[in-house]
Amino acid sequence: MKPLPDLCKKFVELVEILKEGHPTQKDRVVLLLQDMLEVVTRDMMINEHRELAELGQGNKDSGNQLFARIVFPPPNTAQWEEQIRRLYLLLTVKESAIDVPTNLEARRRIAFFSNSLFMDMPRAPRVRKMLSFSIFTPYYSEETLYSKSDLEMENEDGVSIIYYLQKIYPDEWNNFMERLNCKGSEIWENEENILQLRHWASLRGQTLSRTEILEGYKSIAEPSAEDKKSQRSMYTQLEAVADMKFTYVATCQNYGNQKRNGDRRATDILNLMVNNPSLRVAYIDEVEEREGGKNQKVVLLINSDSILLFLKEIYRIKLPGSAKIGEGKPENQNHAIVFTRGEAIQTIDMNQDNYLKKLLRCATYLKNLMRIMGVRFHYGHPDVFDRIFHITRGGISKASRGINLSEDIFAGFNSTLRRGNVTHHEYIQVGKGRDVGLNQISLFEAKVACGNGEQTLSRDIYRLGHRFDFFRMLSCYYTTTGFYVSSMCMHLYGRLYLSLSGLERAIVRYAQFKGDDALMAVMASQSIVQLGILMALPMVMEIGLERGFRTAAGEMIIMQLQLASVFFTFSLGSKLHYFGRTILHGGAQYRATGRGFVVRHEKFAENYRMYSRSHFTKALELMTLLIVYQFYNSAATNSAAFILIAFSMWFLVVSWLFAPFLFNPSGFEWQKIVEDFDDWTKWMSNCGGIGVPSTKSWESWWDEEQVHLQSTGVLGRFWESILALRFFLYQYGIVYQLHVAQNDKSIVVYGLSWLVIVAVVIILKIVSMGRQKFSADFQLIFRLIKLFLFIAFIVTLVIFIKFLDLTFGDIFASLLGFLPTGWALLMIAQACRPIVKTIGMWGSVKALARGYEYLMGFVIFAPVAILAWFPFVSEFQTRLLFNQAFSRGLQIQRILAGGKKNK
Repeated sequence: MKPLPDLCKKFVELVEILKEGHPTQKDRVVLLLQDMLEVVTRDMMINEHRELAELGQGNKDSGNQLFARIVFPPPNTAQWEEQIRRLYLLLTVKESAIDVPTNLEARRRIAFFSNSLFMDMPRAPRVRKMLSFSIFTPYYSEETLYSKSDLEMENEDGVSIIYYLQKIYPDEWNNFMERLNCKGSEIWENEENILQLRHWASLRGQTLSRTEILEGYKSIAEPSAEDKKSQRSMYTQLEAVADMKFTYVATCQNYGNQKRNGDRRATDILNLMVNNPSLRVAYIDEVEEREGGKNQKVVLLINSDSILLFLKEIYRIKLPGSAKIGEGKPENQNHAIVFTRGEAIQTIDMNQDNYLKKLLRCATYLKNLMRIMGVRFHYGHPDVFDRIFHITRGGISKASRGINLSEDIFAGFNSTLRRGNVTHHEYIQVGKGRDVGLNQISLFEAKVACGNGEQTLSRDIYRLGHRFDFFRMLSCYYTTTGFYVSSMCMHLYGRLYLSLSGLERAIVRYAQFKGDDALMAVMASQSIVQLGILMALPMVMEIGLERGFRTAAGEMIIMQLQLASVFFTFSLGSKLHYFGRTILHGGAQYRATGRGFVVRHEKFAENYRMYSRSHFTKALELMTLLIVYQFYNSAATNSAAFILIAFSMWFLVVSWLFAPFLFNPSGFEWQKIVEDFDDWTKWMSNCGGIGVPSTKSWESWWDEEQVHLQSTGVLGRFWESILALRFFLYQYGIVYQLHVAQNDKSIVVYGLSWLVIVAVVIILKIVSMGRQKFSADFQLIFRLIKLFLFIAFIVTLVIFIKFLDLTFGDIFASLLGFLPTGWALLMIAQACRPIVKTIGMWGSVKALARGYEYLMGFVIFAPVAILAWFPFVSEFQTRLLFNQAFSRGLQIQRILAGGKKNK
């Protein structure tokens, strides 16, 4: 046997014995050490240390063992156990060189760190010369550490959080089980293992505990009690430097109430402070103090850390009133800023992602402030603020309710307006966000879009616009309000006007007469730009420069196969809707997005409530536009030309209509589709009223959707009505294209078309009055009234077909023209709600709205139900959302869940 493998084998055996630590193995340890010495000095012929070799040979000749006096087992400490365990894993785990490490995220981190070593960076200063700084993390009532019950709780599919994590991170789960030396369910048999499991799962969620990691801290051996007391020990010096340069404050605003109510989150926070001695918690508490002979509630700001298992209060500040008078998150940051120390402040969210490879650059980042850019107002974290500058100029978080919903960007506005500098450093990356569902992402997009709308209306943007030069103004527009401006709908309405008015036909005829075909090329090129090719170029260039353009092309293809275009197109709808609504009516508010894992199926009614106004109505509007344009356009004379012109629009329509179901777990499972339809029809038919939540009744939800109109001013109502007038364009253009109009272009034709609208309004009024008077006690009379109205409609339709040459094509075209008109009247009636209620037509408006909601629901639900008939669609969707292992496991869990229900 070769010397090196022999030495390695003996060393692995020695480490294994040290890992187990049995006192009976001392003789074996001595023999292994002696054998290893012989291999080094004799077989490997290392003669540099002759004295050691002679000593070993002399002891062997005399019968004495060189290592007989060693102390075994060595003193057992947490640091020793961790080091021995890691060393054993490094020596025993065998992997192919091409697959080291097997985890793709680990490869990405190593690649990022390796690339950063070659960047042109300023030399990092000594720690003693770096800026002292504080970090705080806002926390309200999110999870601090997942409990055992949280991990084991199953949803309707039998999927628990721990099962989800096992399937999504299979290699990390296997490594974790190997570190604990557990197999299968053995991990639940030991309390220490359960605690390790809770930490493992929490580090992969959006919890407070994942921001407090001390993995590298244990690499320095914990000193003895004498060393801790000594002022010259390495441990004491490191602690002193760290305390001077760094403070971490968790702004647990609601901790006082949690502690008082016995909430387990308070216990988890206390344990977090015990495990992290330098962590401090700032919170608000209300206590009763006797003042002037009366008991009064006093609001206090308290800063504390831990001693043993108890809180130790450091500072207490008495406030003149409530600390929460504005937006929650900025108020949470404002109440804790007084407890920070140092020259800089960094704000970190609970959903931030960072690790040691990036933190190695932190000292350079804090010391060297360079590369000043003209405009940078970053929303979110981990921005680093000049603490002295901002704390004397209003703080880092403006907190006025509504207008300062996106609080952090106003810190950039404030700094720039006060002639401060905002610098940008690209050599530190910090991730944002964790695994959440489409609904949570849409809520976040809505919050950001509403905040941007408020920024557009703020004085800060107005003042910046007056003080910036032209180029900085363009940068400011592009990075803030300009990002949310879209002209796609206006482009379609422009084309619809050209088609229905006859101008497009005249232009095309003139171009053909002159022999100029450039019009078709221009239209096609514009649609290609709208496909988003140019928007994807920056990402392709970034990946290409970092990892090669072949890799960039592969990444682009993989993203398209994973339906990334559908997702980002859908996100565009959220931004467009909430930004526009905020501009018109204001009323931005914080939207809780949730921090947990999304492994549950969202019902159709829930998706309808969330996306009806932001996506579904707008998608159906665009679909009607495209259908009308296809029938009456003159530019696209063949199918290929029309595809080039309208493909991107149809892609947007399909994405906005069906993305919520495509990205919804079990969104195409037939049994859930049936349950969702029953739940939606029940929700649509339930009556509203005082105390009935929007999740239980369509009427309550419909009223909630109009809250922004009730709080808006006269100008907001006026512009809402003006925007609704665009739907009249359909009716105005289509009625002149009907055969029954007989090419009559007079205004009389348009006036007569309104008789249809008047007739529908009268019918709705009759139905509304009949429901109020007869539906409860005289149901037969109410049904006879509806039968009479139906017969009258059929007779009128037959007369028009027989005597006025009305065709079935005219009937379909009329629907395309009159349905948008009815929607416009509905929007105007909602904007003028007080007036409509005064004239007694509000019941008819509600009946019309319910009819439109039923129609939209059926149009959206029908394709989803048809796809759910095919089992492979559901399996493909699960594979697309998660991975193959999770997909197979989910099928098994469904069977098991069904078996439990049948017992």
